[in-house]
Amino acid sequence: MSTATESSLKGKYDQVAGSVKQGLGEMTHNDKLANSGAAQQVKGHAEEAWGSVKSAASDSAHDAKVRHEATGEQKAHDVRESITSTAQNVKNHIQESVADFKNRK
Repeated sequence: MSTATESSLKGKYDQVAGSVKQGLGEMTHNDKLANSGAAQQVKGHAEEAWGSVKSAASDSAHDAKVRHEATGEQKAHDVRESITSTAQNVKNHIQESVADFKNRK
């Protein structure tokens, strides 16, 4: 599991656990437990948001890598085309030179 997913899941867990704590604290008139639950919910929201940021950064990095690879593949294709075209031109030039040589006789 990715760290982004782990962060999101941990955040959701903290939100639920904090909500339960807060509810239990309010039901028993225990302000310390209710406040702790509210703080855990805030922590959960922050953790989930951090997971989203990590996921977006990972996706962006992956997209950039794919674009770079595609660009590299296109450049490699262009180089191969240039080499084969040059070889064709050299062959044509040699054949023309041979034909000229034969015609001089």
